[in-house]
Amino acid sequence: METRQRTVVKAVLWSVLGWIIMALVGLTCTGSLTTSGTMAAINTALGLLSYVIYERIWTNIAWGRA
Repeated sequence: METRQRTVVKAVLWSVLGWIIMALVGLTCTGSLTTSGTMAAINTALGLLSYVIYERIWTNIAWGRA
């Protein structure tokens, strides 16, 4: 079983990586640092929340465990 702290740390690190990628993609597509930063921040916040919820749900599912 995974602790909540581990799940949150994994989610935060994953979100930082996602924020960097999203900001670069947004900057490439829009040419605006402000727009790309806003898009990346919104995407990261939603992604972080979704990931934590997703991981916590899966910790309660026994299917596929040895």
